[in-house]
This record gives sequence, C-alpha cells and structure tokens, in this order.
Amino acid sequence: MLTALACLQQVMLAAGLGGWLPGYQPWPYLLAAAPLWLLARPWEDLTDEPVGRVPPADRLRRVPAWTYLLGVLLLAAGVWAALQDHEPYIGHEEAVYANKARSWLNGTPDAGWGMYRPVGLPALGALALALHNDVGALRAVALILALFTLTATYLVAARWTTPRRAVVVVLLLLSGLGFLRRIPEFLNDIGATGLLLLVVFLLVRAQEKKGSRALLAVPLVALAAFYLRYGVVGNLAAVCLAALLAYGPRAWAVQGRRLLAAVAIVIAGLFPHFVYATKVAGWPLGLVFSATAQANRAYVGDGLVYYLAIFPYRLAGDLGAVVMGVGVIAAIAAVRRVRRARAHELRADDRRRVFLGTTALLVFVILGFATDGEPRFVYLSVVLLTVLGVDAVAELTGRQAVRVLTAVATLAALTVLGTAQVVAHGAMPGPTRLAASTVPAARQLASPGPCLVVTGYEPEVGWYSGCDAVTYAQYKKMRVPADTEVSLLLFERGRLQPGPAGLKRLIGDREPLIRRIPTQGSLGTATVLTLR
Repeated sequence: MLTALACLQQVMLAAGLGGWLPGYQPWPYLLAAAPLWLLARPWEDLTDEPVGRVPPADRLRRVPAWTYLLGVLLLAAGVWAALQDHEPYIGHEEAVYANKARSWLNGTPDAGWGMYRPVGLPALGALALALHNDVGALRAVALILALFTLTATYLVAARWTTPRRAVVVVLLLLSGLGFLRRIPEFLNDIGATGLLLLVVFLLVRAQEKKGSRALLAVPLVALAAFYLRYGVVGNLAAVCLAALLAYGPRAWAVQGRRLLAAVAIVIAGLFPHFVYATKVAGWPLGLVFSATAQANRAYVGDGLVYYLAIFPYRLAGDLGAVVMGVGVIAAIAAVRRVRRARAHELRADDRRRVFLGTTALLVFVILGFATDGEPRFVYLSVVLLTVLGVDAVAELTGRQAVRVLTAVATLAALTVLGTAQVVAHGAMPGPTRLAASTVPAARQLASPGPCLVVTGYEPEVGWYSGCDAVTYAQYKKMRVPADTEVSLLLFERGRLQPGPAGLKRLIGDREPLIRRIPTQGSLGTATVLTLR
C-alpha cells in the first residue's frame, strides 16, 4: 500500500499536481515501506516465467548498458533545460564566480569575490563567456560538469558492480532532490564530486590490481578537484583516513616509490597556491582556513547535526534514501566480515566496501565539524552509499535481482521528473522572487563610467549592473576613488542594510540623489541614494 502511494505520488508530481503537498515536498512513503518489504521478502514468491516466454526484464537486458546511460544523460540535459525558465537569473553564489569570470575576460569588477574562492570555476566561466557573453553560457558549464559527474559515476560503478547496476546508481543520483537542485546552477560542487569519485576509484585500483600505477594519477585528479573547489580538502582528508583504516598502513607502505612520487606531485601542484596564499593570507594554508572561516554556523558541529537531521531523505529523496540506508547496512556488514575473516579469506570487494562506507561516513563527520551543513557539500557520500546500496539490493534479491532493479530504475526515472517539479515549484520560486527585486534595480544602476553599489546583495547586483559592489560593512572600511559614482541600494525588506541613523552617518554632509524603483519581487521597492 505504501509503495503504491509512493508511486502514485511521483506520478502526480511528474504531472505537475504536487501543489497539494505542503511546501511541494513529497512524503517519504518508501522509507516506511522498505522495512516491511524486507520482512515480507516478496521477491521469493515470484515464479519463473513459462517456458518459451521471454520475461520483460530479460528483454530489457538485451539493450546495451551504454544506451541506457545515454538516455539518462539526455534526461539530465532535458531537466537542466526545463529548469532554466524557473530560475532565469543567477543567484548569490553563482554571481560571485560569474563576476570573476567576466573580470578575467574584460576587466570588469569582480563584485563579491573573496581571496578564499577557488579559481577553477571562474576559469571555465571565462572560456564560456568568450564564446557567448551571457548567463546561458555559464549555465552550460554547469550542464557539462553535471554530465561529467554522471558519466564518471557510471564508469566507476560499472567497474565496482556491473554496467546495468551502474545505470540504476546514476538514475538514483539524478532523482535526489539534493543533487538535482544544483544541476541548473553555475556552481562547482557537482563537478568536484566527479573528480573526488575518480580519486576514490584510483585508490581502490591501486590496492586491487597488483602492479597498478593508478596511485600516480591520484594527485593529478585531486589537484584538479582542489583548484575547482577548495572545500574538497575535507573530502580528501576523509578519503585518505578511510583508505588507511580500510587497507592498513602496510598495504600503502608497500607502494613505496609510487606513494612518494604521488606525494611529491601533490606538493609540486600545490606550490603556486602556497605561494599565493602566503602572499595574501600570511601562510600556505591561509586560504583553506579562510574558506572554512566563512562557514555560516552557529557552533562547531552544527553541520553534523544538520546532516544527521536530513539523512538520508533530504539528501537523496524517498527512493534514494532507502538505497542509501541499505548501503550503510552493507558497509557495516562488510566491516564485520573483515574483522572476523582471516587474512587469506578476505575478499577484495569486502575491503572495498569498508573503504567506500568509511569514506562516506567520515565525510559527514569531518565536514560536519569543519563547516556548516549543505547537501551539496556531501555529494560524494551520497554516490558511495548509493553504489553500495544498489549492489546490496542485487545480492539480497538473488535470482530476482533483474526484476527488482528494473522496478527501482523505472521508479527512479519517474522520480527524476517528480523531483524536477519539486525543484521548479518548491525550491526555485524563492530565489526567483528575490531576483525580481534585485535584477531590475541593478540594471538601472548601470553606468558608462566607474561605479560602486553598496548593498546587501553585492554579487548579483554587481553582475547585472556591471558596477563594482560591496556590502555596507565593507564600504565603511574602504577608500573609494574620486571619480567613482557611489550608489547606496536599499530595499523595503532588504537584509544587511543600515537603519536611518546609520544611513545618515554614511551620507554625511553630501546631498544624495534619491530614486525609487518599484519591483515585483519579494524585497519590495528599491531606494537608490547616489552620492554626489
């Protein structure tokens, strides 16, 4: 009954009838149904098909796995395109990287940029803007990064399981709200996840294939992930610690020269970063710690509390949450087998499962203490637990695995469409309503000469006005060039803006030119005070 309700719910969501749900959020019916389903073990009651009849699942197996992967990638691209209309304006984080990309391309101000930001995404953005100078070009970079990560997930999962199970993994990943929400946006988290997954794969290969040189490729991929997103340091720390715990120090010590060479490559690759960080932040790790210091947390560890509160439903959706839960159980079972088995009885896949499961859980812990919690920070954990979960479901259901995984894949494909509706009508309206205030105001502030806008929405206002933009706190500490036009931008319901007394102190004895700009957005009417 609960499973039927879950399927019906996704059908209604996909059809655009999710308005009856509070906040457009689907109910987690499958999380309640999964334990009952496991106890009932319905797959054991399935009888074989009559002789001479080809079961539908077997007919589906005749289609090459790469064909299904292509279908998933096309589905992802279609969802990306459909969601662009629901969030047509770039948001706060996107605008930070967009401004830097445009700054490198044509010298405009990089409003909102901080020294703790990584350079990889703006570099990709600058290339895109050189081809076509608009938001669509930047969002196309997001699509390419998403397709890269989905493809990497398939290729890695196919080596650890089977190609068809890997297709199920990719569908489940795409169907999750935490992942699908960020696919349309010009951000670096999804692309960094694909690179991190390759790091994990190469470490596994270094242990499972005798004489493998995979360890020498690890630093190259890890460096690419680092320069794309500095925040992967926490993920990489979790990966390294998990590798040490799962395989043991001796297993890595025997790598000898390859291990030393990998360390040397990492140090050489980080040398330019260390030089720059020492120059601007005072010491080699200054930028990394500066990025951590930007965390919007109430106390140390509130990120971990957040992850515990949303795990696993808010990370992967109803169906993905069930599979992730099975993945956790599979990892724990593998740990027990490894602890009980003798050295010569150990299976390579059990060691791998311990490594993957330990990595996934350590990512939550390390990032939970290092920064605030967001689903996009822990995509690596979602991928690894989904891989473990799909493999465990296949082993649990035995001869009926094909039918069960076919049903899971079918529901996952339907869930992708349902989740897209949740994103479009539940998650995107808030940012879009905010942009309906900031964008019209910013566009009216465009100036042919040097201009500076002081506002609580500096990155997006900087992008759409073409001016430099800073917060009110930053403006109080800066010296503005004499030939720069300064405008104070306030909204009727704005954030981080001064009250009447504070505004009077900022204006001083100057006579400002006051303009009011009506907007249809959530911030209400904009007031612009241009200081002369």
